[in-house]
Amino acid sequence: MFITLEGPEGSGKSMQIRDLADFVREQGFEVLTTREPGGTFIGDQIREVIMRMDNTMMHPNTEILLFCAARAQIVTEVIRPNLEKGVVVISDRYGDSTLAYQGYGHGLDLQILKDILKFATGGLKPDLTLLLDLEVDEGLKRKIKGGSEWNRLDAQKVEFHKRVRAGYKEMALAEPERWKVINASNEPQKVQQDIRAVILKKLESIKR
Repeated sequence: MFITLEGPEGSGKSMQIRDLADFVREQGFEVLTTREPGGTFIGDQIREVIMRMDNTMMHPNTEILLFCAARAQIVTEVIRPNLEKGVVVISDRYGDSTLAYQGYGHGLDLQILKDILKFATGGLKPDLTLLLDLEVDEGLKRKIKGGSEWNRLDAQKVEFHKRVRAGYKEMALAEPERWKVINASNEPQKVQQDIRAVILKKLESIKR
């Protein structure tokens, strides 16, 4: 099973994924967690280029191609091989981030982005995507307060982040069988409980 966590900045994906992985292991599954961009030796180098604060001249077209280069590497090197072995793979972001950030955020053509994503991933889509949703202002405040990595994309204008969040919500509405929306404005323990409730139903369907 391939599970992805998506959401606007400060939604707590990186924090929640660790506890989620432990929970899935407790259900008797082997688990691998990863993140985007990165997760491989090559992907981590691409991540540094994408996120550097001084790369202010980067064009959105360059951005999408760099993200998908890293994604092609992790799909081929990590995600597919582990899925084929029956491992549950949980990723902090995946292709939907490209649609949200470069599509809805930067305004690039969604169909072109979908074609690029299909090429980069070989058509691999998640079985389940959790959208950790919260207000943009609250998410950015959390990220600053938490002292986590502040990168070039974080530094975009608030209006950009609002378009990203709206894009996520639109995608979730369009594909409700794959997407499950989690209220990330709740306390972390409550968010984890809600995530586990969704995951447990999905895992039970596998065991049947």
